[in-house]
Amino acid sequence: MSVIFILVFVAIIMAGAFLVAFIWAVKSGQYEDTYTPSVRILFEDPQMKENSDQSQLAEKSQKSEKRKKEKAKESH
Repeated sequence: MSVIFILVFVAIIMAGAFLVAFIWAVKSGQYEDTYTPSVRILFEDPQMKENSDQSQLAEKSQKSEKRKKEKAKESH
């Protein structure tokens, strides 16, 4: 019989914890916009500009290859 009282007490504590978590979520704005995420998939992503980082990486790799070749020529 005492096990029932313990289980009821634990259940009430857990329910209170979930209630506090729900109130915190509502107050912090977690449920403000529930419509936008559901239709976000319907919109296309904006076009990205050509990534200048890729061209910079290509230039750096070309420069490093030239340096390696120059060092190889100097060592011979």
